[in-house]
Amino acid sequence: MPTSSHEEARRLIQLTPPGRGAIATVRVEGPAAVEAVGRHFRAGNGRRLSTLPADRLVIGQFGGKDGEPGEEVVVRRCADGAVEVHCHGGRAAIGRIEELLAAIGFQTVPWRDWAADSCGDPFAAEALVGLADACTERTAAILLDQYHGALRRALDEIQEAAAGGRRGVARRQIDVLLGRAELGRHLVQPWRVVFGGPANVGKSTLINALLGYGRLIVHPAPGTTRDAVTALTAIDGWPVELCDTAGLRAEAAPRSDDPLGPVEAQGIRLAQQRLAEADLAVLVFDQSVAWSNNEERLWRQWPGAAVVHNKADLPPAPGPRPAGARVSALEGQGLSALLGLISSRLVPNPPPPGAGVPISEQQLQTIRDQGLGIRD
Repeated sequence: MPTSSHEEARRLIQLTPPGRGAIATVRVEGPAAVEAVGRHFRAGNGRRLSTLPADRLVIGQFGGKDGEPGEEVVVRRCADGAVEVHCHGGRAAIGRIEELLAAIGFQTVPWRDWAADSCGDPFAAEALVGLADACTERTAAILLDQYHGALRRALDEIQEAAAGGRRGVARRQIDVLLGRAELGRHLVQPWRVVFGGPANVGKSTLINALLGYGRLIVHPAPGTTRDAVTALTAIDGWPVELCDTAGLRAEAAPRSDDPLGPVEAQGIRLAQQRLAEADLAVLVFDQSVAWSNNEERLWRQWPGAAVVHNKADLPPAPGPRPAGARVSALEGQGLSALLGLISSRLVPNPPPPGAGVPISEQQLQTIRDQGLGIRD
């Protein structure tokens, strides 16, 4: 846990997000923190807060007056002189604590600002803030490594190698760190994986199968999906947003006299935009239908996309087609291999435990600056 670098500041920090059904933790720190909390806290055992041992949880009430009960809380007097108050997570309980302590000079500080101010290392502070937003165990483990100094140690090793005349080694280590930039950006923001392809090839069914539940509407009629619909999941421990799009066609746009023409055209434009913005585009084709000029043009339009041939439970159409994963969304065939393919395309070289990973543009600039300082 970070400790304050400004002992003279009287601060209240809500360390947990609000929630009516949750427990909130408010940290009170600064001069007379114990005295200030003790003024409004009545321990169930009748003892004064200042006489209780440090780091012991004490049940009691906070803020009651004129014989009325206060908020039920659990208080811990920390060894560093701060006090943690654990109370009901609704705004009323937290607001009452803040109100009473603000009256005697304590200021509410956003926890992100407190974390940045309390950590002696700015790299550790950024990792601490990122940990609050990590949504998988794998990304949290990487951020925890950075909080414990993994990136700082990597930069020290680079500096040591350069100072020892091993400049080639130092430059290679810098390249490794810069190569992890994309991973660092997605430790708290999911990768965007967009599924595209002709209409009625089973994109929505495939995404539902990968998710494990029916997030998307499926129908045998072509063109059921008109909008870009997203769902969050985790693949191999990486946070991923799967996006379903309208069926694509490489030929001319729908006829203007077709009632659904403008709607379909808008859906196609949105699908193309989502595919262009994706971290990974996945083109889905129907392997039971012969490969046509339309499929060929779509495949060539998105040369970096992962290719999936769906409906492997049906007899394959004769003729050649590009290599790709063969799956059956209905029968579940090939889904594990497809998930592995997506994971390897997103993170081809996962870092080993304890490795340095830059997680912000500022950290990347620090690495680049260090590289500029290494000369032949």
